[in-house]
Amino acid sequence: MPNIMEFVCELVNTKTEGFKCFFLLYNMSMINEYDYLVVGAGLFGAIVAHELHKKGHRVLVVEKRSHLAGNIYTEEVLGIQVHKYGPHIFHTNKKEVWDYVNQFATFNDFINMPLAYYKGKYYNLPFNMHTFEQVFGVKSPSEAKARIEKEIKEANIIAPKNLEEKAISMVGTTIYEMLIKGYTQKQWGKACDELPPFIISRLPVRYTYDNNYFNDAYQGIPIGGYTAIIEKMLQGIDVRLNTDYINNRQALDKKAKHIIYTGEIDRFFEYEFGALEWRSLRFVEEVIDQPDYQGHAVINYTEYEIPYTRIVEHQYFEPGLKHEKTVITKEYSSAWRVGDEAYYPINDEKNSALYARYVKLALERENISFGGRLGTYAYYNMDVIVEKALQLVTSLLTE
Repeated sequence: MPNIMEFVCELVNTKTEGFKCFFLLYNMSMINEYDYLVVGAGLFGAIVAHELHKKGHRVLVVEKRSHLAGNIYTEEVLGIQVHKYGPHIFHTNKKEVWDYVNQFATFNDFINMPLAYYKGKYYNLPFNMHTFEQVFGVKSPSEAKARIEKEIKEANIIAPKNLEEKAISMVGTTIYEMLIKGYTQKQWGKACDELPPFIISRLPVRYTYDNNYFNDAYQGIPIGGYTAIIEKMLQGIDVRLNTDYINNRQALDKKAKHIIYTGEIDRFFEYEFGALEWRSLRFVEEVIDQPDYQGHAVINYTEYEIPYTRIVEHQYFEPGLKHEKTVITKEYSSAWRVGDEAYYPINDEKNSALYARYVKLALERENISFGGRLGTYAYYNMDVIVEKALQLVTSLLTE
């Protein structure tokens, strides 16, 4: 049997000297095992991996958690698809985005219509004519507008300097005190007059009896849960769970020509300039031995004295299904420390400046792309994640 050097020489059909064959063999050993290494198996990473694989590229996906799908991970409990990291309702105004996700699953017709609980009573969200009737007793849009405009005028806020002033300038003092103030303080761990106004700039206010929280044309939840979507996207792709890229980067960097990194950008650079700040969440899941618990998918608890921000009853994300038992999750907002799960970026002036410094570092690196909410220090709806992932793939394939 020929030795390895002789085999290589025969393979290239040449009688070159042994040292030339050795040089060829050395170069072969330096060829990357994969074209792309995708760090993170959430929605962004899965789409990028799927599209690159579809184009014939060799892709490896590594995920530090024990499961796929990132924060949209769903798990079946007693026949109910439980949203383990908080409720996720897919919504978009773009048909091409809707068509894209629908190739991986059939979506139901769930409409997001959350309620707010305050001092023993329930109120409709988003703020609409139902809410205004419940709070003020008004019966028409003109009455509701007059009442709210009166409160706004009395507050005399010309240029809102913080979240509290911004909210009052939009819905008046009464609704702010009842349905915004306590919830927001729990969510962000700060008084509302210490928070920037942009946090609440997209607050929906309607003078109609429309309870649909979103204005988008397309909305729903995948039948069978989000995890099945990610599994389908990653079919045929090498995936390694329980693999933290940062702790294994020396070995993993050798495996691919290009890295797509969807983890925390500051952690990638070993917190060279300090840690970006986030808010975290804690989820307490309970199985209730009765057919239903609150009769609704999502109820926000707006009193500051109630420690959790909302209760989710997962069976109501699946319209029409009946269960003997139900599963609920109480959601608590919490302070974040390095090493905790990061959910909501604190995009204030200080953190925005810090992020800009990390972006500058990232631009100096070759053969790496940052994406997703952690990699770009941003909070995105899922439809935006789809768009940004597809945009990145296009840019990679046109380089």
